[in-house]
Amino acid sequence: MKISDFFIQTFREAPAEAQVISHRLMLRSGLIYQTCNGIYTWMPLGLKVLSKIEAIIAYEQNKIGCNRILMPTIQPANFWIESGRYNDYGKEMLRIKDRHDKDLLYGPTHEEVVTDLARRFIKSYRQLPTIFYQISWKFRDEIRPRFGVMRGREFLMKDGYSFDIDQKSAINSYKKIFFSYLKTFKRIGLKPIPICAASGAIGGNLSHEFHIEAKTGESEIFYDYTYDEIDAQKGIENVAFEEIEKIYTAADEKHNSTTCKVPPTRLKSSRGIEVGHIFYFGRKYSESMNLVVAGKDGHPFFPEMGSYGIGVSRLVAAVIEANHDEYGIIWPDAVAPFKVVIITTQNNNEQADTLAERLYQKLLSANVDVLFDNRSERAGVKFSDMDLIGIPHQIIIGAESVKNGNFEWKERRSGIRSNLTFDETVSRAAGI
Repeated sequence: MKISDFFIQTFREAPAEAQVISHRLMLRSGLIYQTCNGIYTWMPLGLKVLSKIEAIIAYEQNKIGCNRILMPTIQPANFWIESGRYNDYGKEMLRIKDRHDKDLLYGPTHEEVVTDLARRFIKSYRQLPTIFYQISWKFRDEIRPRFGVMRGREFLMKDGYSFDIDQKSAINSYKKIFFSYLKTFKRIGLKPIPICAASGAIGGNLSHEFHIEAKTGESEIFYDYTYDEIDAQKGIENVAFEEIEKIYTAADEKHNSTTCKVPPTRLKSSRGIEVGHIFYFGRKYSESMNLVVAGKDGHPFFPEMGSYGIGVSRLVAAVIEANHDEYGIIWPDAVAPFKVVIITTQNNNEQADTLAERLYQKLLSANVDVLFDNRSERAGVKFSDMDLIGIPHQIIIGAESVKNGNFEWKERRSGIRSNLTFDETVSRAAGI
C-alpha cells in the first residue's frame, strides 16, 4: 500500500486523559479514534492489527476442531431470566426494549444464546464433544471506562463454548483450549502466564486467567520462577497440564504471603494484563435452560459445559504495553499492520523514485505486506512517523542507493542496520 492511498493520521501529542502508554500510542499513531466515552472507531492501521490478531486466534481454534459461528449481538432477555443471572451484571448490562415492548439486551457474553442453540440441534451423545466459538463485538456499560481499549465499553472478543458427555470429557476440552491459548498468545509475540482464578458471575469451579506482564497491568501477579525455566527449556505449551498446575501462580486477590510455600527467592511478582479467561462450569446452564441430550443407554442427560474468552481488542493494547520504546510502538512481525516500510529520503529525485517504485512492485508480487512512504516530507518526519507506527522493518532509499542500487535495512526493535542489494532486500522481505 502506498501511503498516499492509505488513510493515516499521526499526532505529536496524545490527549491528556490518555493515561497509559498503549492508549497514548494508539491515539498518536492513528490506530483508533474515540467516538465517545469508552467507544472507539478502529482506523485502517488499527484494523489491520486487529484483523491479524483475529486471524491467529481463529487459526488456532480451527486447528483443534472448534466450530466458528456468529451469534447476534442483541439477545432476548428471557434467555438470561431462564438461566437465572439476568440481574448478575447489574448496570453493566445494556437493557433495551423494542417497539413491541419486548426486553432485549446488548450481549456482554453468550452462554445463554449458545445453550439455546445447542438445545435446538444437539440431540444425541454422538454429537458430543462439540465446541463452538465466535469473534464478535460485546458491550458492557463500564462505570469508568479507562485506559483506552484496555477497558472500553464496546470491545471485540473471542468467546467459545464446549459441550461434553461427562466431566472427564469436559476437562479434556478445557485442556485443549488451555494449550491452544498458550500457543495463540505466543504466536502473537507475547509471553502468557496462566493464573488460577475465580470464575465470578459466570459460575463454575475450574478457571484460569491468562496474563501478560506489563507495568500498567491492573492486577499484581505472583508465580514461581520454575515457570520461566520450564518455558525456556521446553516451551510451556509443550508441558503436561498437570505439570503446569503444580507451578504456583496467583493474582493479588488469591495470593497469601504467609501461606505461600514458594521461597521468596523463587517467587516473582509483576503487574499483569488479563487477555484471556477460561471456565469449566459443569451443568450450570444446561440444567437451568433444560439442554437435554440422549445418552448411549437411551437415558437423557445434561451436557457438561465450559466457556473460553480472549479479549481481542484488548490484546492490541497489551501487545503495545509489552512492545514499545521512547519513540513509539514496536510490533511483533506476526501482528504488525505492515511488515516492511519503504522510506525514500531523496525528494524530487527521479532515480530514487524509480528505484523505490521498482522495489515496491517487486515486494507486492512476492506477497510482502509492505507500506511505501511516498510522501514529499522531510526524512526526519518520515523516520519519526514510522518509528511511532512501529513497522518492524524499514528499507531506506537514500543518496547511496541512487549511486550503487543498494538499500539500507533497519530493524525497528534492535536498531541494527545493514546494507543489502536489490535481490537480497527482496529475499529478506519475502522471508519474514
